Amino acid sequence: MMKSLIAVAGAGLLAAACTSTGTVERNAAGGAALGALAGAVIGNNVGSGNAATGAAIGAVAGGAAGAYKGCREDGGCGADVPNRRQYYDERAGRYYFYDSASQRYYWEDGQPRY
Repeated sequence: MMKSLIAVAGAGLLAAACTSTGTVERNAAGGAALGALAGAVIGNNVGSGNAATGAAIGAVAGGAAGAYKGCREDGGCGADVPNRRQYYDERAGRYYFYDSASQRYYWEDGQPRY
């Protein structure tokens, strides 16, 4: 039981160390490690008392939840996409857009409009 738990935690740490973007992989590895730990405890205390099966199920569920959380933090996986609808300013002859996060208007090149 303890060997499988250490193997899952070690694999998670190795995956987190090799990442280039960071967020998705780091959260997946952390979720897998925490899920394996929680699954081992629950699996040992519930049902047939098989901690290894609980750790494996917990690692899969935790890894999936961590990857989804990291993907959301990176702006993917259905996260709110900023409104980039552009409007045309006839006097300036330029396009601009409204950024709801900062509640400001910006020119098409990213410079503040006002």
